[in-house]
Parts: sequence; C-alpha cells; structure tokens
Amino acid sequence: MNKYKLKAPILTAGAIFMAFLMVNVTSNAARMDMVDVSNNNGYMSTAEYVSMRNEFGVKAVTVKISEGGTYKDPYAASNIANVQAAGLYINGYHFARYATKAQAIAEADFAGQTAKAAGLPVGAVLATDVEAEEQNNQSKATNDANNKAFMQEIEKFGYRTDIYTSGSWANNKMTVKSKTGWIAAYPYVVSGKNWYSNNHAWQWSPTAKFRISYGGFDVSQLNDNYYTAGQKSTVKPTNKGAVKVNNKKANKHAYKKSASSKWIKETKTYTLNTAVKLHTSTSTSSNTITILPAGTTVKTDQAIIQGGYRWVRQPRFNGYGYLATGPASNTLEYVKSGATHTYYTVKSGDSWWTIAQRNGLSMTTLASQNGKSIYTTIYPGQRLVVR
Repeated sequence: MNKYKLKAPILTAGAIFMAFLMVNVTSNAARMDMVDVSNNNGYMSTAEYVSMRNEFGVKAVTVKISEGGTYKDPYAASNIANVQAAGLYINGYHFARYATKAQAIAEADFAGQTAKAAGLPVGAVLATDVEAEEQNNQSKATNDANNKAFMQEIEKFGYRTDIYTSGSWANNKMTVKSKTGWIAAYPYVVSGKNWYSNNHAWQWSPTAKFRISYGGFDVSQLNDNYYTAGQKSTVKPTNKGAVKVNNKKANKHAYKKSASSKWIKETKTYTLNTAVKLHTSTSTSSNTITILPAGTTVKTDQAIIQGGYRWVRQPRFNGYGYLATGPASNTLEYVKSGATHTYYTVKSGDSWWTIAQRNGLSMTTLASQNGKSIYTTIYPGQRLVVR
C-alpha cells in the first residue's frame, strides 16, 4: 500500500533518511500471510486467490475500499466476493485524506457506507491508511486526534479498526501503540527478523510475485490473529512444499525486484520541506552537487527506485541532479492511488493505444506505470495513472 503505499513522494527528513538495516539472510523467511490489493491490481479472479492460498500460504486479503470523501474502489466488491469464495479472510482499508477531526469523521462515514455496499462483512478490519501529504502537514497530536475520530466512527458500522502507515511515520507522525498497527518497512535484505513483532502486521515487500497474477503485490507477515477475525486460521495450503519454496524465493528477490525498476517519466514540481542533498547520481554515497535548503522548488522529469531509495531527476543547465524522495517503499510501477498523480477513467471503447495517444505516452510506458503490460485487459471504470 499504493500503501506505497511510502507511496506518496513527500520530502521529509524522516522519509529521506530512513535507515535500511543490513541483516544476514537466515533460513526463516518472512511469511506472505496477507496480501493487499486495490484498483491498481485490476480485476482479481477467485482462481488467483486460490493460487495465493495453496501455493504461497496467504491467509488473508485486505482490499482497498475508498479514498478521501468521494473515491470508491471499483474492484472492491469483486475482490471481496472472490476472496471469500477462495476461503480467505477478508479485510478492507481506506486511504485517508483527512486533516481535521470533522474530515476524519466524514471520511469514516463514507468508508463505512462504501464498505457495506461492497459487501465487506461485519467484524472485518477496516483500517485507515495514513501516509498522505495531508497528514504530513499536521502535528502528531492532530494526527492522533483525527485517527481516533476516524476509528471510533468506523466502529459504529460494526468493523474493527487499525492504522496502516510506514515505519518512518509510526510514533513520529502519529502514535501507533504496541499490539496495534500494520506497519510498512521494506528492508534492504529480508530475513527471519521480524521488524514489527509488537504490531498486528508487518508489510515487508511491495513487489511480491504470484504465479498466475500479473504485477507486484504488497505482502505482510501477521503477528497475531487480528486480521483473521481473531480466530485460528482454517486456511490450509494444499502444497506445503510450494509454500516453503515460494516464500524463500520472495524473500530473496523482494528488494532486488524493487531495486531493478526502470526510469519512468515523472514531470513534477516539489517544494522541499527540509534541506536535501542534490547528488551526482542515484546513490547516497555519490558526490553532492549542492544542498538545497527548505522551501526550494525542484522540477523533475524522471523517477526510479535505486539503492533502497526512490530518486527523482532534476534537469540542470549542465546535466542532471538527483535527490531521494524517501525509501524504496515509495514504489513506482505499483504505486497506490494515494500518490500525487493524474488519473484517467477508462471508458467503453478505450484501448491502451487510444489512452496513451491522448496523454502523450507510449503504450508501454502507460502500461508499466500502472503495473501492467499492453496485453493486460482494461475495463470501463478502471482508473489508470497517466501523469
């Protein structure tokens, strides 16, 4: 999560200088207990979820329900139905845009109503995904008050609640108490070490691959039964040998897949919230061209995941400068809709070619920045990132 997401490229000291621990790979692989999906993953069939369960040991799926006060994920209902048909536990999340208590309550009412309409069962978790610029601009106390208001309102719909955020934001931008929380942190090397064993769940990769599903997925290890309805899981993989092999493979390649991203077009203007080093290349050990002070406006043309960080490129009069917008959790190809992007809603008769031509892109670029290929079927109502 596009929990990112994290997914939103916000230039904060906490995000830019988040430490990536170097640990040795052990025989104990981080587990793929839970997967979260959104509109960016497109339509997901029951067969895909059965494959996740049987071959990878997935127990639960958390689907995007809504965002802000108006956006409803068009795939929420089908995801919920197909996850349940596959015999997996089902939960949901709402991408938060609130900055005040009143907005938090309004978004909770919208999320709760949308979840009910999509078929999310009573008793499931409906988490608040807190990682956007709106929360970055608030104090910790304000975020805490807003999160509390949101979760109290959600409980009125019969759902349980939780907070999803990045490791760099937890107990920095907001309070995430022990025995609560779903924390995203993508280590340089995944190992048997559980970074967030005191929280409900640890999301350890945004790029996991499943055999019959296209693209990368956010995967999490569950530390208790909170996301499986407080019950002992009855989900039994049919191929335990495959589960063991696939989990180890996911651990081994989780960071490598993220790090091997290609440059993508990203024409944006950033205003720095803190002083940032402008480097000669996409490496924190490369030479520093200059230190850009807080308040500096930076125009960029491309972005890439490299060396554990998300980098953007700044055209300069004599070449380029490179600066980190945060950890590699700010993904590119599989970015969640919480990031600052321009979207296009697919209409009947549209194709990759017509949409790409309309937005000045190649079909390949359009497809890749949405985590898909030009051979992936698109559907009316689907939202695609075009900028």
